[in-house]
Amino acid sequence: MSVLEVRIELKKGVADPEGENTRKALEMLGFDVKKVHSLKVFEIEVDEKDEKKAVEEVEEMCRKLLANPVIHRYTVNVKRE
Repeated sequence: MSVLEVRIELKKGVADPEGENTRKALEMLGFDVKKVHSLKVFEIEVDEKDEKKAVEEVEEMCRKLLANPVIHRYTVNVKRE
């Protein structure tokens, strides 16, 4: 079994209304915040023992469902304990 972490972020230049609204709310609470960027993190367990194959499988998941290639970039990392 392999455990992988997937980070999905907006590409540079894509509007991030969630991050911007969070920044504004933090400022209203008195925090001095320059920028806030939103991102999604998934932890995925697969039965594949070969780490290279596990990464390839999770990258396919990203291409098919988890990330929109027009607006997102993603990274896949094997978690080590």
